[in-house]
Amino acid sequence: MPPRNPAPTVDILIEMIDRPARPIVLIERRNPPYGWAMPGGFVDYGESVEAAACREAAEETCLQVTLLEQFQVYSDPQRDVRQHTLSIVLIATATGQPQAADDAKNLALFEIWQLPSPLCFDHAQILQDYRRYRQYGWRPRL
Repeated sequence: MPPRNPAPTVDILIEMIDRPARPIVLIERRNPPYGWAMPGGFVDYGESVEAAACREAAEETCLQVTLLEQFQVYSDPQRDVRQHTLSIVLIATATGQPQAADDAKNLALFEIWQLPSPLCFDHAQILQDYRRYRQYGWRPRL
């Protein structure tokens, strides 16, 4: 029997640095689970996490991002109802006009204190942690 491991994914907190208040990009998912989410997806075999983040950002938002830092890893086995995944969350910046593409039904910019609902996966927790990080320099403890 082959080993069963969590599937690696990336989620990208894209800050639009050419806008006041540096809003972040969120997509409304075209496929289940439905709702709003950070751009992201599965890391392909043979692909680095960084390359996956840039690819997913371009595919879903039509933006070329600059990766700044790894924010946190989220690995609760229940974070994705489809299967056990772990997400490496990266902070990135971009400029320009994002557009919904690939499996993004819609796309919008949000200030971190005014987020849409519902949020998919564990993105409400991730975005709460990110808000605390941006406001107070606080990072979640492992």
